[in-house]
Amino acid sequence: MQFGVFSVGDITRDPTTGRIPTEHERIQAMVAIARKTEEVGLDVFASGQHHNPPFVTSAPTTLLAYVAAQTERIVLSTATTLITTTDPVRIAEDYAMLQHLSGGRVDLMMGRGNTGPVYPWFGQDIRNGVPLAVENYALLHRLWREDVVSWEGRFRTPLQSFTSTPRPLDGVAPFVWHGSIRTPEIAEQAAYYGDGFFHNNIFWPIHHTRQMVRLYRQRFEHYGHGSADQAIVGLGGQVFMRPNSQDAVREFRPYFDVAPVYGHGPSLEEFTEMTPLTVGSPQQVIDRYAAMRDEVGDYQRQLFLIDHAGLPLEVVLEQIEILGTEVVPVLRRELAVGRPAHVPDAPTHASLVAEAGGPRDVTVYAVDGVTGRRAEAVA
Repeated sequence: MQFGVFSVGDITRDPTTGRIPTEHERIQAMVAIARKTEEVGLDVFASGQHHNPPFVTSAPTTLLAYVAAQTERIVLSTATTLITTTDPVRIAEDYAMLQHLSGGRVDLMMGRGNTGPVYPWFGQDIRNGVPLAVENYALLHRLWREDVVSWEGRFRTPLQSFTSTPRPLDGVAPFVWHGSIRTPEIAEQAAYYGDGFFHNNIFWPIHHTRQMVRLYRQRFEHYGHGSADQAIVGLGGQVFMRPNSQDAVREFRPYFDVAPVYGHGPSLEEFTEMTPLTVGSPQQVIDRYAAMRDEVGDYQRQLFLIDHAGLPLEVVLEQIEILGTEVVPVLRRELAVGRPAHVPDAPTHASLVAEAGGPRDVTVYAVDGVTGRRAEAVA
């Protein structure tokens, strides 16, 4: 099972000091967080995609490529890639390039985003959110698997004999998770393609998560990709830890109370009861997240939101250290107990290449229009 950290890249005032980081400081902090994620033995670092203040994550492939150059092992992912307002041709090209630069250490999560004004900025209408997600991903899926694509749809200009370059590394497209909090159509989409389903349930009660994952599992089996318990599931989470739970609550409360994402609403105690947010000791986090399997079955990926609400970088790095040294090693052991052998691990580039029968050179060469010969043969 994979464990990791995801960041939405928000710039938020620290309520205890009044300080607001600059964009430059926030971007550099995300790089430091990614390096720390690998250092402590976690598996995944994921970046969101936003195009509006107070976020700095407008170019996730640029950030992840830079992180790839400074790491060796972690999987680089997104949380999310905006499939509705990003041209699928650009997604195909950008993430294939990231595949090559990172040596295959990349997958991505498709999502519609949660910021309505973004749609008209990119020439789209939020009322078409679900149809955009369906149509754009159908095109992206083809672009990564077919050398030459002719296509016509509703939301972008047609393509005629188009080849997306570079081609996916070793002939294998990056693995895709479809991320959704509340939309059954996205769970259906993930199941139809046999892709992963990531339920970023950080603001939702567990019974809602249970229903969404159950729907995805049922439809995954319906489409013939395997049994329901073989479906590829990921969950979001939030934690804040100190050795003493009272200290954790006392330290985190001012951040919670005024955070734009959940401040001025339910109390910290109410929120932690209703959602996966766990503020307490490492053992409390272990107990809470080990129990997730009871709600959704054996799953493949658990990501934690750590660097939000104005928490200073040094505190975030401390939290990642606790995750990597005290929490995740125990969760790995506990969640491995009783896990059926037929339940797969999270797909990686290596596992997908092996499933495809080995690596292939899928370079597409230019063809001379008169002779039909490849460009290198003509030369």
